[in-house]
Amino acid sequence: MARYSSLVKPASQDLLRLTVLRTERLSAHWMRITLGGGDIDRFTPLGFDQWFRIFLPHTGGSGDEGLERIPAKANKIFGYLKYLRIPDGMRPVMRNYTVRAYRPATAGRGAELDVDFVLHGSGPSAGPASRWADAAQPGESVVIIDEGLGFNPERGVEKVALVADETGAPALAGVCASLPATATGFAIIETPSADDILAFDAPAGVEVQWIVREDGVKPGTLALAALQDRAVDPGVHAFIVGEQALPTAARRHLVGERGVDKNAVSFVGYWRVGAASPAPKSQVATAEGSPS
Repeated sequence: MARYSSLVKPASQDLLRLTVLRTERLSAHWMRITLGGGDIDRFTPLGFDQWFRIFLPHTGGSGDEGLERIPAKANKIFGYLKYLRIPDGMRPVMRNYTVRAYRPATAGRGAELDVDFVLHGSGPSAGPASRWADAAQPGESVVIIDEGLGFNPERGVEKVALVADETGAPALAGVCASLPATATGFAIIETPSADDILAFDAPAGVEVQWIVREDGVKPGTLALAALQDRAVDPGVHAFIVGEQALPTAARRHLVGERGVDKNAVSFVGYWRVGAASPAPKSQVATAEGSPS
């Protein structure tokens, strides 16, 4: 996950071990995994697009053993190098995901954290996180490290321009859920099929536009075109996430052609076309800003 703008860091980045509580197939390309138990009481929700590194167990009997061997500060360079020393066949998969929703504990149940996974393909053609989410069962363990926010509220919450492909849909949903009711602006989300349009709540003044992408069209292309066709208030806080060409091109457009202050644009490259990494040995993402 290539981060191009300043982050809002969390107070703590300890390893938190959580358990799969439930799974729900939301659509052809979306699986929701609900996590809880374990160290969930040590997780501090920040709202907006709060993201974390998740370590998924290797399939087979060594899965939990691999999770136990994750070093502290595995998201930092020296801890990451220790993580890479965990043997192949045992080393957990590390990826970056967004909190889709957080529910605090009540008298009847513990706190819960929802994570929405995009399912890319099936079998060997799917990435390791997609394969794990598609087969995950209640009771399985994962480990997370909180990484804070990419959307910096100090850049503004009253006027927003939010743009994403399907991988950024949970982040935009989280941002909209955290905005004040008086916020205005728009959210553009590109998705691979009409079945993958997952409605979410947003302030009345924030228009949510879904765009269905046809087969063969590069992800992010239609979202960028929709942004270019819109009138944009130069005083907005823009937040653009998805395939890495989208945030870079959108930021260039907003700053160069719409007069938006470059310091009011938060943008993140979540992934890159052609850079799927299904094999454990290809986990070459750099710590402190890794591609997913």
